[in-house]
Amino acid sequence: MTAAIIKPATPLSLVTRRFLRHRLAVASAALLAVLALLSLAAPLFESWLGLDANTVDLFNRFAPPSADHPLGTDEAGRDVLLRLLYGGRVSLFVGISAALTAAILGTTIGLLSGYFGGALDAIFMRFTDGVIALPLLPLLIVLAALDLEKLGFSAAAAQSEGASLYRIVVIVALVGWTTVARLVRATALSLRERQFVLAAKAQGASAARIMAVHILPNLASPIIVATTLSVGNVILLESVLSFLGLGIQPPLPSWGNLLTNAQELIWDAPALAVYPGLAIFVTVIAFNFVGDGLQDALDPRSLERGKR
Repeated sequence: MTAAIIKPATPLSLVTRRFLRHRLAVASAALLAVLALLSLAAPLFESWLGLDANTVDLFNRFAPPSADHPLGTDEAGRDVLLRLLYGGRVSLFVGISAALTAAILGTTIGLLSGYFGGALDAIFMRFTDGVIALPLLPLLIVLAALDLEKLGFSAAAAQSEGASLYRIVVIVALVGWTTVARLVRATALSLRERQFVLAAKAQGASAARIMAVHILPNLASPIIVATTLSVGNVILLESVLSFLGLGIQPPLPSWGNLLTNAQELIWDAPALAVYPGLAIFVTVIAFNFVGDGLQDALDPRSLERGKR
């Protein structure tokens, strides 16, 4: 009889198998997928209910949940469910976009610093230390309060609906790259002395090729984990700035400015604060669980520690 040929498991299959063993991470990933799909389907819900998320109906304020309004209406008679779904699109977009932008910036700085070392490393790391030392929330408040017209933007661009959205993404990315930069630098410092990197140098490979082909793929694990964990923090920061009136500006909804609108109605209509607050809480916790699961899945040593 011919012996059965057993194919060796690929790194991706091993990571997937370890991740699936993390039940909280799997459940959180499924929950985030459902939230994302519901948010993306907001126009479909709008069409199905025959409503407009921004239409004001003062004769239907604070309506209770019904077939026409599954979660009721707010202080302006707008459907709460549709506002939550559209707010989810904004909050998730800000969280993911800012985290990815910060990861790219941090990876670039950390990789250059760790590979070249010397004076470049000293400059980059002192700059990183300076950014870390800044008080985060006051700095974000100052940056968010800047007048875009005085920075050279046209009046139409500064007052457009998406101006506050993209400004929050840029602001958070400018201060949120430090964690990734430090992780990438530390790993790059050890990788540049490994045999495969020294062999590539001996063969005449350029520094750019060594960093892109030999070092960067080995940095995937810390980058993915740090980026995933930072998404929840970004959503919290956006919510805080929107709650203070310096983040996403109405009529564009986000979970943060939905909380802002509800703070004066907390005794009359507490559900208006509960829904966006619960959405923020669940999303942030879910991203943290997914980050923990990815950290365990991408680190083979975690499985060995679990068996001891």
